[in-house]
Amino acid sequence: MEKLIHILKFSILLLSVMCLGISCQPITDNQRLFSIAVSRVQHLHLLAQRLFSEFESSLQTEEQRQLNKIFLQDFCNSDYIISPIDKHETQRSSVLKLLSISYRLVESWEFPSRSLSGGSSPRNQISPKLSELKTGILLLIRANQDAPEIFTDTSTLQLAPYGNYYQSLEADESLRRTYELLACFKKDMHKVETYLTVAKCRLSPEANCTL
Repeated sequence: MEKLIHILKFSILLLSVMCLGISCQPITDNQRLFSIAVSRVQHLHLLAQRLFSEFESSLQTEEQRQLNKIFLQDFCNSDYIISPIDKHETQRSSVLKLLSISYRLVESWEFPSRSLSGGSSPRNQISPKLSELKTGILLLIRANQDAPEIFTDTSTLQLAPYGNYYQSLEADESLRRTYELLACFKKDMHKVETYLTVAKCRLSPEANCTL
């Protein structure tokens, strides 16, 4: 019995020491939602990188060079969404602003993502994963709003998905559109991952949120 009491006392002491170096505050629902959202967008970003790399690998060297040159001069369909221009502006942005931008970026891919589906199992995960992420971000927006009004869905602000992407195109044009779609998807998922990571970091005052 005395041995058991000794073990319990030692365990309590050990936990006390561990709590000196880390926060022992209970995880809130808000933090849990942020963790889930960040995990989901990380999965989508990795998937976007993989699909883009696989597509690039299927191209000839000259095709890669030409498509990369064209893309640098082009714009993604989601560029109409005003977002921080650099990491400094990102760090100065409020949590609600970062969440709102993330929501709009994810929403802008709801329709175009359908053309990324098909074939492999990972591709078929994109649309449902985007839908789950959008729902999670909306919950975070509502949980972090100071004002009483409910966040308004912005689907009416959506532009036509990548112009005439779904029209019949010549082989070269279709190749360029596919490259653009995959490159923009990767770019936007990277943005959302960055914004959600910074917003999540703000919940911990002791954390270093430097990008």
